[in-house]
Amino acid sequence: MIDPQISEWISQIIRWIHVITAIAWIGSSFYFIHLDLSLKKREGLPEGVGGEAWQVHGGGFYNMRKYLVAPPELPKELTWFKWESYSTWISGFFLIVWVYYLHADLYTIDPSVRALAPWQAPVIGIGGLVVSWFVYEGLCRSPLGKNGIVLGVALFVYILLAAFAFTQVFNGRAAFLHTGAMIATWMSASVFFIIIPNQTKVVATLLAGGSPDPKLGKEAKLRSTHNNYLTLPVIFLMLSNHYPLAWSSRYSVAIIGLIVIAGAVIRHFFNSQHAGKGSPWWTWALAALCIWAAIWLSILGKPGNANLAVAPAKATPAAVTASFDEAVLTIQSRCSMCHAAEPVWDGITTAPKGVRLDTPEEIARHAEIIRVQSVLTHAMPPNNITEMTLDERRAVATWLAAKDTATR
Repeated sequence: MIDPQISEWISQIIRWIHVITAIAWIGSSFYFIHLDLSLKKREGLPEGVGGEAWQVHGGGFYNMRKYLVAPPELPKELTWFKWESYSTWISGFFLIVWVYYLHADLYTIDPSVRALAPWQAPVIGIGGLVVSWFVYEGLCRSPLGKNGIVLGVALFVYILLAAFAFTQVFNGRAAFLHTGAMIATWMSASVFFIIIPNQTKVVATLLAGGSPDPKLGKEAKLRSTHNNYLTLPVIFLMLSNHYPLAWSSRYSVAIIGLIVIAGAVIRHFFNSQHAGKGSPWWTWALAALCIWAAIWLSILGKPGNANLAVAPAKATPAAVTASFDEAVLTIQSRCSMCHAAEPVWDGITTAPKGVRLDTPEEIARHAEIIRVQSVLTHAMPPNNITEMTLDERRAVATWLAAKDTATR
């Protein structure tokens, strides 16, 4: 057993590394997509050059050229962009193992969804990621792969099917995260199995004095384009574990679909601008509509709508006090073993996110957090590990309703 304080530091350091490497990968990916789309054909370019772009940054000018297949001679120094991708995936994998598999009972398994044993969570999670890569690869190499739009629709449908499958075995938080991890696996595996190997073959052919196969570059470009359009949805899914309104909704799979569409059309806007094809402003309207629909579905489908209907409370001091006293008893019995000055739950050394619920004053101060986490979404206690009943949640909801009425 690792000391809980050391464990928390390890978690934070892994997350820090993951964010840093993700910034590097996303930055280089967005830059090269921008560069590729902004290249212009001009008179006098060397043979085999598809276009060039002039850029200014940091007080200097840069002349960027792209060879459609490869240059006549290989330069002595060649920079490869691959470690950003590998480091992001590896650090993300360690993070999902550290948080969602080693603490599966808290963050992954929900007995009301599927009563899994702790060892089953990583088997299903990792197995799902591996299987999804073969499905993605099969779709890309199938006849569907010859038409970018058709392939995109097929991949979109598969993402929704996989997300639904994850919701049938994991809690909402873990289902969202595994859907994001699945897409991120496609992205990084494309770099490892397709993009870099194809570039390596081109380099080997050049060194041998031959002419590289143009198909290798086109195949790598297709996967790079997929990565570009999938980046924004993946970021949303990875961040969503902190915001339960999305993943706790009964319509969580539809929300994932709407976010995928919104992220893709936003990238389309910038890609179109970079390519000099105009500014398709309709993409922002569609993205806003998708996000609005996602918000609406999260509110419509939140657990509180289904089982926590509370009659309007009378705004009398006695009613407010009585409801608060009952809520305090509930919260202290179900939440304060973790959210306290000195948590007693094994493995937790400080109150999560600094939220203490061990005194009436602290409970009153964190009323809005309690509303979101335990009434509107049922995100807390995690996986309902302390078995908070619906009647107890209703008692908390009654206090919040009385409090709201009293302050009007």
